[in-house]
Amino acid sequence: MAGNNGGPWGGGGNNGSNDGGDDKRGSNNGGRRPGNDGPQIPEIDELMNKGREQLRVLMGGGGNGGRNNGTGGGSGGPQITRGMVGLGVLVAAVAWVAASAYTVKPEEQSVELMLGKYSSTGGPGLNFAPWPIVTKEILAVTSERNIDIGVNRTGSEAGLMLTGDENIVDIDFQVVWNITDPQKYLFNLANPPQTIEAVSESAMREIISQSDLAPILNRDRGAIADRLRDAIQSTMDSYDSGVNIVRVNFDKADPPVEVIASFRSVQDAEQERDRLQNIADAYANQVVAGARGEAAQLIEQSEAYRSQVVNEAQGEASRFTAVLAEYEKAPEVTRKRLYLETMEQVLGGVDIILLDEGAGANGNGQGVVPYLSLNELRRNTTTDGGSN
Repeated sequence: MAGNNGGPWGGGGNNGSNDGGDDKRGSNNGGRRPGNDGPQIPEIDELMNKGREQLRVLMGGGGNGGRNNGTGGGSGGPQITRGMVGLGVLVAAVAWVAASAYTVKPEEQSVELMLGKYSSTGGPGLNFAPWPIVTKEILAVTSERNIDIGVNRTGSEAGLMLTGDENIVDIDFQVVWNITDPQKYLFNLANPPQTIEAVSESAMREIISQSDLAPILNRDRGAIADRLRDAIQSTMDSYDSGVNIVRVNFDKADPPVEVIASFRSVQDAEQERDRLQNIADAYANQVVAGARGEAAQLIEQSEAYRSQVVNEAQGEASRFTAVLAEYEKAPEVTRKRLYLETMEQVLGGVDIILLDEGAGANGNGQGVVPYLSLNELRRNTTTDGGSN
């Protein structure tokens, strides 16, 4: 029993030799379990020893070719050599360079932080930030980003706004923005997209509260979009945010769904009112224009009559003055001429028949033959017919 100090089954410690003993468990068992004639399972110690030998060879150490005197003794563990140290240093250096070097695309910029504080801004291409002292943040600065606001876009009630004439309008719009300064973008705002959304909604509500409903629905959408972009940009600049508002897309402005039918009825009534108002205005303009023309005509006629009367009066006065001057020179002649002119004016339009009493055979005027004035009869007949 002298050599039986190996494995737990009494035969695994001397590499298959029983050292001359007469214990049958030590002869040719080879570390197998007793009472089993089939394939035997290797000893646990043997497996562990083989694993240690293989690990020692891989790590650069020399093995002892097996167990010594059945005790499983060896060198005690893996041996560390200079080659192993150099290889470890090389692997660590490669890993450090890989962690420190990075690439920035043309549409991106990087922000390098030394111990958490801003250090520099990296441009497109290969950059180097010694890790872990220097870390980096890479941002896409030229790509446009969108923020949607409105009932149809986001499903929230952010698009319901009150107008200046106390109406409610449902507005959907989109804010398009990009980054101009990565440093300000990272350090000056805690959540830039959320800030832009809040500022956009607030600015839109302010603009809508200063406008009436009808212009918002019809003609002022472009002007409102321009005012909104300027207002958002001004506010973001005051925050020193490093953000540029590219444009504002004003997609929709309608009454709320709950009242859209009533709103359309009101719109139709307003359009009918405007149509009738236009007709009334056209008629009023026509009547007023006609009255003004007639008034102008009467004024012109009055001016003409006044001028005529004044001129006639002035002419009569001038004629009287002239006649007076002639009368003072020759009263008798002037008196006779005035008498004759007056009689000419009085008797000039009267039909007069003069009979000479001394005419005829007997001197009694019987020589005149009576006649019927047909012209006078015709004139009287025409006058009577016209009066009837």
